[in-house]
Amino acid sequence: MAYRSSEKTRQKKDAKRTSMMQAAVSVFAEKGYHSATIRDIVKEANVAIGTFYFYFPDKETLFVHLYEETADFLLQTIEQGVKGQSSLPKQIQAGLQSYLNIAIYEPAIINLLLVGGIGALPSLAEKRLAYRDRLTSIWQNVIEQAISANVIPEQNSRRIAELYSGAFDEVVLNLLLYPEPSIEASPALLDMINFALNAVGYRHSESD
Repeated sequence: MAYRSSEKTRQKKDAKRTSMMQAAVSVFAEKGYHSATIRDIVKEANVAIGTFYFYFPDKETLFVHLYEETADFLLQTIEQGVKGQSSLPKQIQAGLQSYLNIAIYEPAIINLLLVGGIGALPSLAEKRLAYRDRLTSIWQNVIEQAISANVIPEQNSRRIAELYSGAFDEVVLNLLLYPEPSIEASPALLDMINFALNAVGYRHSESD
């Protein structure tokens, strides 16, 4: 009879893996890919070094996997916020609020995606392009819906979405430099919404 691990055993393994992944996000965000070591990660996670090698063959594999998971988490969060709204102002507000919430409460994720991942590994380049493409596509869909609804003029939706992505990232990165980013989050959100609407020539309506 083939051995099958019990549900309790699987849960313990999942808990160790989750703990290690969370620790890795923190360590990579703080030290950067090249300075961070496997020992730093297992120490932060409070697991044995053998646990690391049970899940990952090396630091590079972990980092790429971690980048993919955190990127997917951020993208899904923004996309869910956008999809829950119908008008352009509300879609932009919800998407940006979702982004800011992660930045405020999980800043290590933002640092990993926007700072730690840039130029760290050749093997990461394709993953980063995929992440940027998906992020831009979220905003592009929002803009195209507004064009179809005739609330903004015809324009290059892809180019504008690229501008959105870059500008929003810059604001968020600078926001995290404040001693208390949560205090600056609300005015930053309003500024980003106004910028986004003005950039596409949005015509306000009574339903906003």
